[in-house]
Amino acid sequence: MAKYEMLYLLNNDSTEDVKAAEVAKYEDIVKNAGGAVVSTEKIGTKKTAYPINYKTESYYVLMTFEADANVLTELERVAGIDSEVVRRMITKL
Repeated sequence: MAKYEMLYLLNNDSTEDVKAAEVAKYEDIVKNAGGAVVSTEKIGTKKTAYPINYKTESYYVLMTFEADANVLTELERVAGIDSEVVRRMITKL
């Protein structure tokens, strides 16, 4: 298993319960696929470098995890169709 980081930006207008559910959902995807979440850092609301969907702030979350490569495709798929995720990026450490 390799080590990865996933940085994703959530819609800042969402409630705290929705944000917590989103964080738990992505952690569960990794855990259910046999991976391990090393850490999840909820960075919080920050200004984006450029407007995204006419908004200039997003809620940043950085998740570090160990998993197989097939988990990456599932994370990309789910984050790509999730209306709460504004942007996402997965990098290998």
